[in-house]
Amino acid sequence: MSNVTTRALRLLALLQSRTVWTGPELAAEMAVTTRTVRRDVDRLRELGYPVLTSAGHGGGYQLGAGRALPPLLLSSNEAVAVAVGLRLAASSGVDGLDEEALRALAALDRILPAPVRAEVGAITEAMGVITRPAAGTRSEVLMTLASAVRDGVRVRVDYERADGERGERRLEPYRVLSMEGRWYLFAWDLGREDWRTFRLDRMHAVHASTFPIAERPTPDIEAAVRESITAGGYTRAATVRILAPLEEVAPHVPARSGTVTADGPDACILRAGADELHWVAMYLAWIGAPIEVINPPELLEVIEELGRWAGRARGAPAEDRPD
Repeated sequence: MSNVTTRALRLLALLQSRTVWTGPELAAEMAVTTRTVRRDVDRLRELGYPVLTSAGHGGGYQLGAGRALPPLLLSSNEAVAVAVGLRLAASSGVDGLDEEALRALAALDRILPAPVRAEVGAITEAMGVITRPAAGTRSEVLMTLASAVRDGVRVRVDYERADGERGERRLEPYRVLSMEGRWYLFAWDLGREDWRTFRLDRMHAVHASTFPIAERPTPDIEAAVRESITAGGYTRAATVRILAPLEEVAPHVPARSGTVTADGPDACILRAGADELHWVAMYLAWIGAPIEVINPPELLEVIEELGRWAGRARGAPAEDRPD
């Protein structure tokens, strides 16, 4: 490899490592003159790399985004991180993304040095992704919504509700989130004039517009989505004070099971939804901490009924027990 080529690759690696470099900084790093830096920058541009130049205080050289995707230079650690990320993406549950991730992984695998390829193999063999059956999200839906959030524009969504009713929703999208294997959109519903959470696997089509979204006070998005999917999606909702610190209870409450917030240093409030209160009662029994039922009052009756049932339990006769 010629000195010119080696120097150009070194320059490219430096431009990828930091947002902005001045000419003298690059010259010092590469042990060349600023004139040589300018010539090497021109060579990178000829190869398709969009190297931008800005003048004034804080200006310099920076690698911009171009119309085409030129080759990237990755360190060994970066290559391992990208390869592992692609393997996880192949099990993401997003329809179409698994195939794209596998193709990208195959392309990357062909150019990985043998030591890096061996490290990727060792790490991924130690990993596993167990997914549960769930309705898939189409990659074009996910990408269109993510782009609309980035660009701050409205969308029209062909959406199917849980009861099967289907219709168009005009939304201002604010965030796309993944919770425990399922994708959600948090958006302002223009028709209902309120914040709503939507499941991406129920979206049949998404069309982005050019109309900008309005600025408005935004709630805690993650908390709002958790509240929506744990209580709003069920026929019954329960609120319980658990007499234990938040840090002890929170690890036992998955995102799609309920929301838990501190209520002083020694207690927390659990809000959960279910179609049957018996499920809430059994979940609370599994947590095992003392509780106070806030709402609904029937939940306390269900818990007392379970207590009476548990009190009637007894061991089997000795002759019925296995040796």
